[in-house]
Amino acid sequence: MNILMINGTMRKGSTYRIAKMFVERVTLSQDTVNELFLPKDMPEFCRGCGLCITQGAKKCPDYFIYLRRVTKLIDEADLLVFATPTYVYHTTGQIKALLDHYGYRWMLHRPEGSMFQKQAVCFATAAGGGMKSALKDITDSLKWWGVGRIYTYGVAIKSMSWDGVEKDVKDKIDKKVNEIMAKIVHEPEKVTPSLRARILFCLMRHMHRRALMQQIDTDSWKEKGWLGDKRPWMPESSGPEKAEPDAQPHQDDLEQEDDQEQPEIFGTAGQDFQQARGEYVQERLPLEDLMPEDMWR
Repeated sequence: MNILMINGTMRKGSTYRIAKMFVERVTLSQDTVNELFLPKDMPEFCRGCGLCITQGAKKCPDYFIYLRRVTKLIDEADLLVFATPTYVYHTTGQIKALLDHYGYRWMLHRPEGSMFQKQAVCFATAAGGGMKSALKDITDSLKWWGVGRIYTYGVAIKSMSWDGVEKDVKDKIDKKVNEIMAKIVHEPEKVTPSLRARILFCLMRHMHRRALMQQIDTDSWKEKGWLGDKRPWMPESSGPEKAEPDAQPHQDDLEQEDDQEQPEIFGTAGQDFQQARGEYVQERLPLEDLMPEDMWR
């Protein structure tokens, strides 16, 4: 199992310790673990140019420099672990900035099929309150990405540092971490998407089949076969597949890109590196240089 831990701050404080405790306990000898620290690994804010949504992910000004690596790690992961302290009742701005870059992957646009068989665990801490809204900032995106299983844990540690956390609070944390760990499925192919994820998929499929969405998104769904009988959580079959009825998601579940295609850095024969780079990287230009005047004014 591949595990990716996304830290919403550079500090290794209480939130980091709790999430790291979970990762260390859930990891088996054959598993791999990667970590991202924000904002170091993704320091740019989304500017709202909309190029990822209207033209494709590779058109994002930050794709080549930062997002290509981050997206690859996300897509390769079977388990996503988010760790965020609570800042004024919300997640850190760094995590919000990262998630903003993936608006094009929301289910109404062009979701990544592998998300439906991923698991995610989100941790949030605060000295007092606000953990619920901080976690919602993250899970809103995960749900619309189509992540199959999402688990959350928010805890008031009543301290500004881990050393100041009382023993009874640490004992409670220890118990909860073990409870979540027990829910994790180590065989990714055995992960089934939640009822919520399947219902959202069916609703979005209905809208795409009726041409209610933008063409680039509908074309993506059609190319993946999702407007027909295929479902992202169903294994490929050599024979004809029976379509899962849209109005009848599995009732027994009441709980909650292989490698994405990479740009050819050196281009086709005869292209030098700078020409290929120019196809995928845009300078940090003002919005008026990226978008038609009637869109940004």
